[in-house]
Amino acid sequence: MGQALCICLRSAITIDNKRYYFIQKLEEGGFSYVDLVEGAHDGRFYALKRILCHDREGRKEAQTEVEMHRLFNHPNILSLTAHTFMERGGKCEAWLLLPYISMGSLWSVLEKLRDKGSSMPESRILHILHGISEGLKAIHDKGYAHRDLKPTNVLLDENDRPLLMDLGSMNKARIEVRGSREAMTVQDWAAQRCTISYRAPELFNVESHCIIDERTDIWSLGCVLYCMMMLEGPYDLIFQKGDSVALAVQNPVSIPQPFYLYSAFHDTNRCKATLQKIKFLQYLVVAYQW
Repeated sequence: MGQALCICLRSAITIDNKRYYFIQKLEEGGFSYVDLVEGAHDGRFYALKRILCHDREGRKEAQTEVEMHRLFNHPNILSLTAHTFMERGGKCEAWLLLPYISMGSLWSVLEKLRDKGSSMPESRILHILHGISEGLKAIHDKGYAHRDLKPTNVLLDENDRPLLMDLGSMNKARIEVRGSREAMTVQDWAAQRCTISYRAPELFNVESHCIIDERTDIWSLGCVLYCMMMLEGPYDLIFQKGDSVALAVQNPVSIPQPFYLYSAFHDTNRCKATLQKIKFLQYLVVAYQW
């Protein structure tokens, strides 16, 4: 992992001629850091995502993430407040200034429920599912796919409104694969950018002549729905045990007993009716041929 440019306690940074004060670190990943900063001009908190750009390709990918944010103005997609590229001593970072959502991610909410031995109410699941679906619909309507939908990439605000984040894996929804070389390129890309336990089956073994489209997001959406009900993804344990997720996704998922606590999903007909109430999820019903 490369070293990030140092931001010291209470030091000030400037983006688009506005000053922001560093408060604390929030997250640290392999190629990015997220800091909590405060706007000197408005006193509001923001999340500053700093992406390490090791080369020209890395800078291009960061620029693509910026462009994806700017493409959307939707209540269920995290907005981009400002951005800049910082270069010091031969190092380059992309700084993305984002709204700070204090509730955190959907995954952090689910973890707290699991720790308390509780579960998420059916009405809350459907509310969050509806918002995620609306965000996906906006992305798909523009001809793109998210490609890395998972509970850690969904934020929840104080009103339980879900916001899709981490748009760095987004690309054109429809990818036409022509030949084994292109198939391997797509497969390698998916291995790097699409989280394994939420990755659609067609991305594990890409066929030589096929079309990859936005239905990869629908698979991930189904895994997120499962996670909200079970407090863990359908393939999380398989991955944690070191077993083959690629093999597991080819077979039906066994539904644990707690699933039946959710009356809306208890029988197939009612499950259909519930999903049909969420306009975009008609796609889910058709895609899985219920």
